[in-house]
Amino acid sequence: MIVRPLLTLTLLSLSATVFAQQPKRPVKEGEVDNQEITVEKSRKIELPPANRIFNKIPSSKPSAEQRKLTYEFEDRKLTVGDPRITPGILAPTLGQADDTPAYTNYVKLGAGNYSSFLGEGFFGINNQSNLALEGSARHLSSALGPVDGKNSAQSDTRIRVTGKYLAEAFKLQADLGYDRNAYNFYGYSREYAAQPSFNADLIKQRLNTVNFKLGIENTNSDNAIDYSLRTGITSLKDRFNASETDWGTNLNASVGISDNFFALLAADAFVTQRSDGSMVDNRNLFRVKPTFKYTSPMFTVTAGINAVNQTDQRQGINDTRAFPVIDLDVVPFGNVHIFAGVDGDINRNTLRSLLGENKWLAPQVLLVNTVKSWDIYAGSKGNLGGGFSYEGKASYARYRNFSTFNNTFPDTTKFFVLYDGGVSNVLTFSGQLGYAQKDKFRSTLKADYFNYSLDRLEAAWGRPQVAATWSNSYILNKKLFVTADLYFYQGIKNKNFTSGAVYTLKPIYDANLKIDYFLGKQISAFVALNNIFGQNYERYLYYQTQGLNFLGGISYSF
Repeated sequence: MIVRPLLTLTLLSLSATVFAQQPKRPVKEGEVDNQEITVEKSRKIELPPANRIFNKIPSSKPSAEQRKLTYEFEDRKLTVGDPRITPGILAPTLGQADDTPAYTNYVKLGAGNYSSFLGEGFFGINNQSNLALEGSARHLSSALGPVDGKNSAQSDTRIRVTGKYLAEAFKLQADLGYDRNAYNFYGYSREYAAQPSFNADLIKQRLNTVNFKLGIENTNSDNAIDYSLRTGITSLKDRFNASETDWGTNLNASVGISDNFFALLAADAFVTQRSDGSMVDNRNLFRVKPTFKYTSPMFTVTAGINAVNQTDQRQGINDTRAFPVIDLDVVPFGNVHIFAGVDGDINRNTLRSLLGENKWLAPQVLLVNTVKSWDIYAGSKGNLGGGFSYEGKASYARYRNFSTFNNTFPDTTKFFVLYDGGVSNVLTFSGQLGYAQKDKFRSTLKADYFNYSLDRLEAAWGRPQVAATWSNSYILNKKLFVTADLYFYQGIKNKNFTSGAVYTLKPIYDANLKIDYFLGKQISAFVALNNIFGQNYERYLYYQTQGLNFLGGISYSF
């Protein structure tokens, strides 16, 4: 599948016990005891020293062999896995040989099977050293899909405009963006499609998102006070009656009390209004997280408190909670870190975030935040020498309102979100091994294992038990750029509540290869092979993905 899923869908506030047809007392308006939501936490390897005070950790300065690549190879994001637990993918920008001019503007055109088309362009103006303006546009579409041709077509269009002003002590940045995602609910049965009453127009969906962001941050590393303040508003609308307006403001600041001791503050404010038909829901969340950090060559300790308030007008919620924040990072020798800690939070679940996980949601989805009561974690990370780095981590977290995705009934083409309103425990084991050879080769292997212990739900519907990825990039003679990645998911379950049958989806193997070759100083050609194994796997029940698909084209830089 070539297009990443983003879409509006609705969440049915039906409890797991209702779906299992077990008699229970009726659920009152605003009650979420039998609901549940999921938030997964993943820690990234961050060995080089941070360039901001409130992110500093003691570490040696990276050598040339440890520098990250700065090339972009990926044109397509894999539509498999959940964004909250999917490992990051290599996403460098288009590279140039050292002896060629650094062209910043480009246009790219490509086409492939499934009647796919790619059009992309980037344009930047930076005539002055302290002022820059950038704009980009991208359209990627498939006129045909894996099921019934046009009935499973999809397209993504993205436009971005960014302005930056760099002063001696601060940087201002403004971003304006527009996204249009079009796709169909094609998870229907062949018998249904053969009926005279079948109307292809009724399975179409379209999601339009407009966002504007404004931010200011400190750029003077000598300042005792470091800060970053960003605010922005996002408006989302679908083809039907669903919409969401989300205004978020984020502040990060730190004050150096001494060379080794810092006071840090993180604060967030989110004001959200969601409507779907006659239903209007005003939901707000405010967070303040003061902490203190002490650093030394041997260890770093961070301690503080995370206070969060959430309100929901429709659900009648006004809840304030405080969570401890403790993190200890010890460096016993060299570049090896041993870390452990505990934290907690209230994690937002918005219409946009749920659509980012599953774009085939049903109408009038219920939105409830996930309470992470606590998360106890421990592990180790570091550089092994010779270009190798690693991280291993174990986490045991407790949640309320853990979310899962399952087909609705009797219409199984759409999905609702099932919440476990009891206490859910999630045990996670994560491992990552990376290798980098100067600016030529980079490889990252990551795997996560999840064990879900739910209170009221039968299973963690739609969530994998094992998620793994292997990403690689290689540069040959500064003219040939190759990336290859492999994804593996296993243990995903969904249930047909109409028939009562539980399905364990087949393991997912998805291999992709991308090659860029510079034909001259300004022209390059590319070809991408996706889903090389040709597996029409189902990430969610009844939704097959595209088999082997390819995309090829030419890029011109100027």
